[in-house]
Amino acid sequence: MDKSQSKITPVILSGGSGTRLWPMSRQEKPKQLLSLTEERTMLQLTALRAADDALFDAPFVVANADHAEIIVEQLAAVGVESPHIILEPFGRNTAPAIALAAVAADPSAILLVMPSDHVITDLQAFHDAIFRAAPLVADGWLVTFGIQPDGPETGYGYIRLGADQAAGVHAVDAFVEKPDAARAEAMLAEGGYAWNAGIFAFRADAYLGALERFQPDMLRAVRTCMDKALRQDNIIRPDPDCFADSPSDSIDYAVMERAERVACVPVTMGWSDVGSWDSLHDISVKDDDGNVLRGNILALGTKGCLVHSDGPRIALVDVDDLIVVATHGDIMILRRGDSQKVRSITEALKRK
Repeated sequence: MDKSQSKITPVILSGGSGTRLWPMSRQEKPKQLLSLTEERTMLQLTALRAADDALFDAPFVVANADHAEIIVEQLAAVGVESPHIILEPFGRNTAPAIALAAVAADPSAILLVMPSDHVITDLQAFHDAIFRAAPLVADGWLVTFGIQPDGPETGYGYIRLGADQAAGVHAVDAFVEKPDAARAEAMLAEGGYAWNAGIFAFRADAYLGALERFQPDMLRAVRTCMDKALRQDNIIRPDPDCFADSPSDSIDYAVMERAERVACVPVTMGWSDVGSWDSLHDISVKDDDGNVLRGNILALGTKGCLVHSDGPRIALVDVDDLIVVATHGDIMILRRGDSQKVRSITEALKRK
C-alpha cells in the first residue's frame, strides 16, 4: 500500500496525569497540556505530527473529561480541524481508551495510536516508519514502533526483534519488562532489541478482534458505554456506569503480548517520552555551562542544572547538577539524576 491509497486515522491518548513532572504537571493540567519543549504544548505538537490532510484523517483524541475545554482550545489554536474528542469519565488505562476510538472509527480504518506527551524531532523518519508498517497493518497485523536504543536504559520496556516481515519491519519475538542495569547492558551488547515507545498502528477491526479474543469483558463494556454515549457536535461522552465495568489494563498486557501477528518497526526519530525532569534536561537547549534556565534565574558558577520558576527569582551560586522547580506555590529541589524520586514526593503528598 502506498501513501495515496489510504489515509491514517490518528488516535491521540491524552488521559495521563504526568505526575513525574510535578510540581509543574498536575492532575488539573498534566504535562501533555503544558509547553515544555517549545511554545506549543505537547498535545499540540502531537496533533501536528499527523495534521497533513493528504496522509491523515481527522484525529480521535481520548482524554480526561475534566480537560475537555482546554483540549478543544489548544487544538483549535493550532488549526487542527474537526477532531473527534472522546472524554473518559475516569481512567481505565490504555487498552480500553484505544477501544473507545476503535469502536467509534470505521472498522477498516488504520489507526495510529500515539501518546500525547512524547517528543519526536525527525518527523520524516516517523512518517516513513508508519508507511513501512502500512502493508502489514492492512493485512491485519498489530504493529508497534520501537526506538533504536542508544544506551542501556532501565526506564523503558524492550522489544526483542524477530524475523523480517518486510523491509525494516520485524516480527516481535518477545516483550521484555523494564530491565535492571546488567540486563540492559547485556541486551544492548547482544543487539536485536528496541525500546517500547508505546506507539502503535493497526486496523480498528483487528484491534477489536483481539479484544474479543483476549479481553471480551473489556470489549463488551466499551461497546455498551459507546452505545449509550452522549454526543454533541464532535464530542463523545461514554456512559460512565458502563465504562466502570471495563477491566483496567494496558494495551501491552491486554493484547500485544498475547496476539500472534505482532510486528515492530524500529526507528530513530529523535524520540523522548519526556518522562522525568532529567529527560527534559537532556533534550533541552543548554547554555555553555550545561544549564537549562527558564524564568527569573541568576546562576553564578553553576553547571548542569535545570531551573524553572514561574514567579520568584531563583539564585544559584557554585552548585552543580540540580533540578530546581518553583511553580504553583511549590518549590522542588533534587539532584539531577534522581528525578525518578519525584514519584515519592507525589505519593507523600497524597498521603498527607
